[in-house]
This record gives sequence, C-alpha cells and structure tokens, in this order.
Amino acid sequence: MLRVGLFSVGLHSYWDQFPGLLPRLNEYVDRVAHRLQRNDIEVINLGMIDTPEKASEAGHAFRRADVDLIFLYVTTYALSSTVLPVVRRAKVPVIVLNLSPGEALDYSSFNARQDRQKMTGEWLAWCQSCPVPEIANVFHRCSVPFRQITGLLENDTIAWKEIQEWLDAAQVVRTMEHNRLGLMGHYYGGMLDVYTDLTLQCATFGGHIEMIEVNELTSLCGEVSAVEVEGRVAQFREAFDVQADCSADELACAAKTSVALDRLVARHRLGSLAYYYSGDEAVIPSIILGTSLLTARGIPVAGEYEVKNAQAMKIMDAFGAGGSFTEFYATDFKDDVILMGHDGPGHLAIAEGKIRVRPLPVYHGKMGRGLSVEMSVKHGPVTLLSVVENAGSLKLLTAQAESVPGPILEIGNTNSRYRFPLSARDFIEAWNSQGPAHHCAIGIGHIGSKIQKFSDLLGITTIQIC
Repeated sequence: MLRVGLFSVGLHSYWDQFPGLLPRLNEYVDRVAHRLQRNDIEVINLGMIDTPEKASEAGHAFRRADVDLIFLYVTTYALSSTVLPVVRRAKVPVIVLNLSPGEALDYSSFNARQDRQKMTGEWLAWCQSCPVPEIANVFHRCSVPFRQITGLLENDTIAWKEIQEWLDAAQVVRTMEHNRLGLMGHYYGGMLDVYTDLTLQCATFGGHIEMIEVNELTSLCGEVSAVEVEGRVAQFREAFDVQADCSADELACAAKTSVALDRLVARHRLGSLAYYYSGDEAVIPSIILGTSLLTARGIPVAGEYEVKNAQAMKIMDAFGAGGSFTEFYATDFKDDVILMGHDGPGHLAIAEGKIRVRPLPVYHGKMGRGLSVEMSVKHGPVTLLSVVENAGSLKLLTAQAESVPGPILEIGNTNSRYRFPLSARDFIEAWNSQGPAHHCAIGIGHIGSKIQKFSDLLGITTIQIC
C-alpha cells in the first residue's frame, strides 16, 4: 500500500495572538487528509509543524512510517526552518500544496470589521501563498527537488486532478519498485536495439529480475492433468473468440502451456515477463494464449525478450491503462493513420470486442506454428510508451493518439489504426528522432501527464511527442 505523508506549517507565535486560527488551519489539513485517502493509500497526517523541534521529529516520523511521498500544505505564513528538517530527514519526493480556502476574501465584509487584530487573523487564514517563495528558495539552495500545486482547497478540478495524478504516479513508482520481472530464454539474435543493461533497469525502476530457464516451463507442462487442460480450454472459449479452424489438439497444447505458465508465475511471484527461445522446446509455440491471459491479469508479457518493453507494459498496466506489445506495421498515407501491432500476446482488457484466436502455419521470423491472437485496441484515446536506453541512462518516450476504426491486417496478430495530432509522416520522424527501440507499449486513455509525473518522481526524463 502506498504511504503518503501530510503535514502543514504555520508560525507558532500566531496561536496566542489570534485565537481560533490554529483550529481553523487544522480543519483545512483534515479536509486534505480526507480527500487523499483511498483504498490503496495510507495517509500519515502529522498535522501542524510550527517549530524546528517539531520539524526534526516529523522527519524521523515520516522515515519510520516509510512514506513514499510527502504533501506539504502551506496553510499560512511559516518559517522555512520548520520545513527543511522534515524533508531532509524523510528524503522522499515533496509536493507543496498552496491551496486557498476560497476563491477570494469578501473584501467589503473584511474591511468593515472594527477589530484589526481579528482582521489580521482572518487574513492569515488566507495567506497560503506568502511563504511559498521562501520555502522554494531554501529548497533550491539545499538541492531539494519539489513540485507545487496552486489552487483552491475545494471546488477546484484542476488542482485536485493534479493531486490525484501525483498519487497515481507514486503508486506506479511503488509498483515498479516491488515488481519481479521474469526473463525466460534469450534475446532474438541481431536486434541490437532490444538489448539492455539489466543493472540499469533495476537502478532506474527498482524491482527484481528473475532468470528462468525454458525447460522449467516444459517440466511444469508435464505435471498438468487432463482435467486442468479441459478446464483451461473452456476458459479460452469464454475469454476468446476461438475460430472454427483451431484444432482440438492445438487448443489442448495451448491450454497445457497456459496452466504451466500460471504455476511458473506463482512459483517465482512474477509481476511481468519477457521471453524468447529459438531452441526445440515445444512449449514456446503454444505460449501465446496463456501469455495473453496473464497480460489481462496485470502480469504483462513481452515477446522477443524485450525487457524494456516489458517494463513499459508494466508501467501502463499499473496506471490502469492496459499496455499491449506493439510496433509499426504500416503507414496508411491515404487515411493519415499508422497501423501498429505485433505477434504474440494481446491484452484482453483493452481490446475492441472479443479477441480472435487463429491458427498460423508459421510464426513469421520465429520457429514453429500454432495458435495466435488477433485484436485491435479499443477505439478512442490511447497513449504510447517506450522505455528508451541512451548511453548509460534511461528515458521515457510517450505520445497520445486515437485508435480509430477501419480495416486492419487480418493475419492473426494484434494490430490497430492510430491517428496522431501530427501527420503520420511527421509523427514517425519525431518519434524515431528520440532513438527508441522498435517496440513500444499501447494503453487506453490519454495519460501523458501521469507518465510525466511518474518520471519526475524517478528523476528521469520523459519526452512527449504529442
């Protein structure tokens, strides 16, 4: 579960001078804490921090609570010395909330008051913006990265959308930090763009990489019973649109591999998988239906041992967008769309209609034959994501588009038609200029702003083409 720290700041000397101010500010913070709370989030609310001593203890408290992210709600003027000790000790990303209790003071009513002490107390309940430059200055001078959200405490869709996106991004950072990525087999020989530095992957995203031998899957296939095969074939027929020319033998073979895959994933506690094998292990040609079911369950599987794209697919899935394996298929200059897809697993949860299962006499460029899936991504907004490896670092490359109806290539692969804000010609050149591998992940919805926040929390760059 994501743990989110929350604290507010104010000036201790105000409380005796302006009775009622502190309870009012504390009520503001409680409202923020309530809105941050979700089923997948635990909020650690330390309340008002108004002295350096409290700030030091708050930093220790956040570390003990193992918070992933801190929201600093600036409720009134506060000394920066009550802020810095908290974030230095906690050492997690900080978001400064500059949220006013309303759109504007009622100036006429305010100025009509006779008691200037009470007038000052009322102003102090509205002066959230006052100390933010001081805090920002100190953060900059102390090399503390921070983000800020300026707006209203209530009835502000812009500010609260930003807050929810930071929570979503932090949740995905946590997911990747604890993800177990399985690698089974070996690289497709000659795809130099696909090869990656596994240590760099762990250094950037966290997680664990588990090396798995293909013969372990073969061995597990030998333990699958006839009853289990029959049950999995029934599951196939419910989940997929199995075409009439799919033979019973091929379905049974795919079912046995699918059951074995589930056991492999459970044994190694995998959250994602990349695979490829060019040897004579018979299980590999029958792997597509099982890996499609896994992908739909939130355990994305990338073929061709595409580690970077398994990571991209996991990121997209953790955002709830899906994440299906894809590459450029063809350019339709007449309709100004790009056809993109791939052989191998498809993502049932983001398909336009039911995924079709078709028999293929040959897997192009690979060994074997067997059952494959044919699907298009749901029509509507989509986001592309690529994990790009530069010399010694990773960056994210993303773009937003629309999945549009129209003819596709009915060859037993996943493929869809995408229209971009740029022309097809300009998009391809802009995308390729960033040096991605030839694979990327496709998810539904426009989530470019969330991906930007995710990369910000990781301290890496995101390039958004459109």
